[in-house]
Amino acid sequence: MVIPREAGRITYSTEIRNLKKLALNDVQIAVVIGSILGDGCLCDNWSKTNYRLKISHSVKQSEYLLWKYDILKSLILSKPSIYDKTKSITIRTISHSELSVLRNAFYKMNKKIIPKNIEAYIKNPLTVAVWFMDDGNIRKIKEKIYGYYLNTQSFSLSENKVLIDALNSNFGINSMVMKNRGKYRIYIGAEGKIQFSQLIRDLVIKPMKYKLG
Repeated sequence: MVIPREAGRITYSTEIRNLKKLALNDVQIAVVIGSILGDGCLCDNWSKTNYRLKISHSVKQSEYLLWKYDILKSLILSKPSIYDKTKSITIRTISHSELSVLRNAFYKMNKKIIPKNIEAYIKNPLTVAVWFMDDGNIRKIKEKIYGYYLNTQSFSLSENKVLIDALNSNFGINSMVMKNRGKYRIYIGAEGKIQFSQLIRDLVIKPMKYKLG
């Protein structure tokens, strides 16, 4: 039996209704939140009653996207889609009440924000690892690792400060906010790079290890 895609205006099948009743497990929640902080988007469904997660990555990062797909596939009706025009690969979950709760926390006026209680959402190191795999990179000069960036330029200065406080409070990682082309991003330098690497190294998948050095 073919399960209809939820994106269309359809009458939900029993299979879809049952999927919507499934609670997300801890690993799924960690990957979802890490993706929200990174490249993921919480989009409304056709009836605008709940939200679903859309994740797109470059085809060069297909292995990474497929890793996410494997974790989230109980919430996904269709296989990953490749778009030749943008050279990207995309997955979309079904809409789900737990994703709608996260939408209310991480969005305001259709703009992604950082909740003031963000530390409650990033207690799982896997969340930080996914966030880094999405939006992080190494600062390395002549084979020497100086630190790591989290490219949080889409967030305000005050939101970045909330994030660095959460990293320190939850994991003891010292970081700072640095200006970058008129915007702001997080830099984890000498005082935090070792703790940061130790926190996520075993969670970063092999195709993304290059980001850690």
